[in-house]
Amino acid sequence: MSRFALLSACSLLVWFSAAGASTAPEQDSPQQVASALQAKYDSIRDFKADFTQQYDSALFRKKLLERGKVQVKKPGRMRWDYTAPDKKLFISNGTNIYLFVPADNQVTVSPVPKQDEATTALLFLVGKGNLTRDFTVSFIPKAPPDTFGLRLDPKLPDRDYDWLQLGLERKSLQIRTLVAGDRQGGQSTFTFTNFKENVGLSDKTFEFKIPRGADVINAGAPSR
Repeated sequence: MSRFALLSACSLLVWFSAAGASTAPEQDSPQQVASALQAKYDSIRDFKADFTQQYDSALFRKKLLERGKVQVKKPGRMRWDYTAPDKKLFISNGTNIYLFVPADNQVTVSPVPKQDEATTALLFLVGKGNLTRDFTVSFIPKAPPDTFGLRLDPKLPDRDYDWLQLGLERKSLQIRTLVAGDRQGGQSTFTFTNFKENVGLSDKTFEFKIPRGADVINAGAPSR
């Protein structure tokens, strides 16, 4: 995945994961389920969890499976520690975004886009997204009986993905799966476990110091 495609997926996952422990609505239309998720999102300050990510590439006909731990604090802070099969760190301190690949001793740095430059996904990262406003929401046919399957199509074209599918436990709205489809026909599937919400994460968790001697790629002028 491209760096910005990864950021978009992570930003939406930040929102969906944080939204995944609400109470299911009595009337379960797609819009009502989406509204319940939005209400939960508004009540979450931070969270941490374990994750797995599988990327299926249509262009290269191969699969990539990764896992690690994620920590998130609104607005705009997130930390993705990939632990297997290779270590890497994807982190936003709310101002700048860093992707660090230890095996290459390489750091890619870019500023968090301003709101008027942001994609739909990035609006959620900075706390400005709204599910029912920003997406056309529908149910996925043939979802398991205990699951809400939501299809999410962005109302404005997004440069990094075409559509999203979200699997939620029907009674609690707990997140199960999120699938993001990109314009090249690839799919990223994320699964979260061991959620802990509103744990009081420190801002220091999201600080990053560029290692000495690292190859630094500036993708845009980072803020200081």
